[in-house]
Amino acid sequence: MTDWLQLLVPLSVIAALYASVGHGGASGYLAVMALAGVAPEVMKPTALTLNLAVSLVGTVMFFRAGHFAWRLFWPFAAVSIPFAYLGGRLDVPAVLFHGLVAVALACAALRLALSAPAAADLRRPPIAGVVLAGSAIGLLSGLIGVGGGIFLTALLLLFRWADPKIAAAVSAPFIFVNSAAGLAGHAASLHGLPAAWPWLVAAVVAGGFLGARWGSGIARPLHLRPALVAVLVVASVKLLFE
Repeated sequence: MTDWLQLLVPLSVIAALYASVGHGGASGYLAVMALAGVAPEVMKPTALTLNLAVSLVGTVMFFRAGHFAWRLFWPFAAVSIPFAYLGGRLDVPAVLFHGLVAVALACAALRLALSAPAAADLRRPPIAGVVLAGSAIGLLSGLIGVGGGIFLTALLLLFRWADPKIAAAVSAPFIFVNSAAGLAGHAASLHGLPAAWPWLVAAVVAGGFLGARWGSGIARPLHLRPALVAVLVVASVKLLFE
């Protein structure tokens, strides 16, 4: 049996770290739960619901700081939401689930390990890029129980479609709508939420508020990235060899 109370602090720390860059933290929650031996059918709905709470906090904080760009948010969200719903309705074998989560965690580690490109020469994303990226991110998000922010932020920065602040402000609501769509497509999984779920939500909301308040200002959590990258890499390797 999982001792959920022992996971409150690491989950809160993960929420703070991710929220500081506009993320909901699902990939980090999955990493913590994977290391704790939580069953896949419990991991998915738990990660999505915690993601909803923290991404909502991040959305409000970054919006109030004036970094949100509607013109960049809505095309990706419009394409991604139906695919996230579809992914949420699909059931995948445990082995495949572990493989998909491992890949997602590795992508998250790579994203956090890389320095963000310069914000000069920002360009508008092409329609084809929006459709391909939005559909792929949505489907994967619904399948493995993440909001897709780790992928969207990486694309926005690497292709110079946004600077770091705007990318964070767009990723937070994107994560929220994708998590909601994925959860709607897999609503039956809510019965798998642990009894300690309210405590988990309280922990991540507290951490998310502190992280988002810090990140939406002038702070950059670069010095905290190595520890988070290490957790994601360890969890990814662990899942690949299960």
